[in-house]
Amino acid sequence: MASSRVDLDGNPIKPITICMIGAGGFIGSHLCEKLMTETPHTVLALDVYNDKIKHLLEPDTNPWHGRINFHRLNIKHDSRLEGLIKMADLTINLAAICTPADYNTRPLDTIYSNFIDALPVVKYCSENNKRLIHFSTCEVYGKTIGCFLPKDSPLRKDPKYYVLKEDESPCIFGSIEKQRWSYACAKQLIERLIYAEGAENGLEFTIVRPFNWIGPRMDFIPGVDGPSEGVPRVLACFSNNLLRREPLKLVDGGESQRTFIYIKDAIEAVLLMIENPARANGHIFNVGNPNNEVTVRQLGEMMTQVYSKVSGEPPLEKATIDVSSKEFYGEGYDDSDKRIPDMTIINRQLGWNPKTSLWDLLESTLTYQHRTYAEAIKKVIAKPVAS
Repeated sequence: MASSRVDLDGNPIKPITICMIGAGGFIGSHLCEKLMTETPHTVLALDVYNDKIKHLLEPDTNPWHGRINFHRLNIKHDSRLEGLIKMADLTINLAAICTPADYNTRPLDTIYSNFIDALPVVKYCSENNKRLIHFSTCEVYGKTIGCFLPKDSPLRKDPKYYVLKEDESPCIFGSIEKQRWSYACAKQLIERLIYAEGAENGLEFTIVRPFNWIGPRMDFIPGVDGPSEGVPRVLACFSNNLLRREPLKLVDGGESQRTFIYIKDAIEAVLLMIENPARANGHIFNVGNPNNEVTVRQLGEMMTQVYSKVSGEPPLEKATIDVSSKEFYGEGYDDSDKRIPDMTIINRQLGWNPKTSLWDLLESTLTYQHRTYAEAIKKVIAKPVAS
């Protein structure tokens, strides 16, 4: 496998060791799968939990046995972190608090997790001349210029006022009292620090800005594969409602527009970044699918149709209800109107484009969610009752 694989410039790809922080999460689990099944690389998998990658760690008969090693640690206070970064050729940082419900209810945790806790990672990579791929967010763009134009302005239809470009679009956030922007601000500042380390100290880096990556194992279904309390992101919220036969809650009418990309498409892009450092270093990449744009209301309607197909259950007579952002998220919530990625840079540097349609990625995800939920319910029913 190692000898037959070449990069985009025709050079042989040599096996490397990757220190992956947050390997046990949604993105990390899919990236670990990709690396184990399709590459010769070794992964030092760092996380607090390993539930989503257990299938990669056991049993010993896996063909990749010995190429993935799990280290249970919290990067906040673990002296092993620098040593593990030193052992690797590349560090990928996926660790973050990235659930919108937390941004305005836990702003301190959000800021510490996404900025303060990431500082040692950047420092160790820079001081030890180790390459870094850091995961940021499309939220760093904040609001679009277009949202400040009059609602009847024809300029709202001009892409330059709403399509988000890595090297041109400004980062526009709400007022300080809108603590929902704590996440975006923390992510933007760590991006600026990484960029400065590159400029002043020669850090080799790539920054990834995901635009709503969707697929199996995303987020959690409260009480099934996560805490009974809590509010995950929109797709998991809607999945939870569908599984429980409850109306989907549309925050402020569900008028915000988003794009969604299948996790397996996105992981292809990340692998290209890993294996083509000459093309990826020093760049910030949007990774999304501008062809899969819908309002949150349209997303809910499509998910209702897809879930009915997957489950065989008829849709509820009243499939959605409107709720205010204050009621759903609490005080201090604010939102962006559109998030549509410009794909020029990633296409030019890595020749990458997404493939999977919104319907197909929803069908794959909801099939997984439906199966997971059914299995969890069976376990609850089968559990013996204490006498």
